[in-house]
Amino acid sequence: MGVLEDKSYDFSIRIVKCSKHLQQEKKEYILSKQLLRSGTAIGALVAEGKYAQSKLDFINKLSISLKEANETKYWLRLLKDCQYLEKRAAESMLDDTESLIKILASSIKTAKENYNEK
Repeated sequence: MGVLEDKSYDFSIRIVKCSKHLQQEKKEYILSKQLLRSGTAIGALVAEGKYAQSKLDFINKLSISLKEANETKYWLRLLKDCQYLEKRAAESMLDDTESLIKILASSIKTAKENYNEK
């Protein structure tokens, strides 16, 4: 889980900085808090999954993380389309979100296959 853990943590840092920028520079507080909550939840759930109580608990944590990543994608798109985020910055973060979504989906699929083999 090293790559996923590292990428989701690094993404959380970007999200915190983005939220801070939105609040301080753009005076946008509502959407930025939504982004902060969902964007940092991705990595937090991955970290929780590392010490899951069972394989099913692990799958559940990653599945919720995937849902949070999809929600984060929504908030980033909305912030971009409402001109709170510059297009280039938003697209870079959306690319990172999409990368996390792919890794999470693949990890969940593998975990489910391994669980079903028992």
